[in-house]
Amino acid sequence: MTAFAFLGARLRHRAVAIVGVSAIAIALAWLAGFAWFLHLVGRPAQLPLHADGIVALTGGPDRVETALRLLSEGRADELLLSGIGGGAELPELARLADVNPLPIAARVTIGRNAMTTRGNAIETAAWVRADTIHSLLVVTAAYHMPRALAELSRSVPAVELYPVPVAAPRHVPLRLLAEEYLKYLASVVGLTAILPVREPALAHMARFG
Repeated sequence: MTAFAFLGARLRHRAVAIVGVSAIAIALAWLAGFAWFLHLVGRPAQLPLHADGIVALTGGPDRVETALRLLSEGRADELLLSGIGGGAELPELARLADVNPLPIAARVTIGRNAMTTRGNAIETAAWVRADTIHSLLVVTAAYHMPRALAELSRSVPAVELYPVPVAAPRHVPLRLLAEEYLKYLASVVGLTAILPVREPALAHMARFG
């Protein structure tokens, strides 16, 4: 073997070793981050005595119902149901939550524009500007909460956010958690800001009363 061939072999072995160590480091960092994400998902709710508003990020079971019950219990003054699809109206939603809609109707806003978590955040920002809200209970699924808070923190930075995770299914698939972790990372670094999203307008929000 010539000197050049020997040197080339050593460089190739070194490159392979560097790639291998880098891959292991990346995998360990991903696993450590995923463990921290699971810790965030498992945190219980810590509600203040009272908040200015509630936002429910719809798209999963019991989110709307939980938010309506919190409002009817007097835990906040206003409620935004963000991303309500179809023609669902308050009487129907309140019936599912076993809540009387009449006393709370004037304090409920239904937003129908949001189709993504970032859309929820943009819709919430428009509603907050209209109602001058400084503290907010955030209602969504436990596994979705970290990403929701990341997006909301960017869209309403002056608002104090209090997570109210809806109880997740007893056995959330690991695949779903891993996918949500990757989406959370994309939200944290701001990748979602470059994706197209419908900008909600107050004219597209229905307020009752």
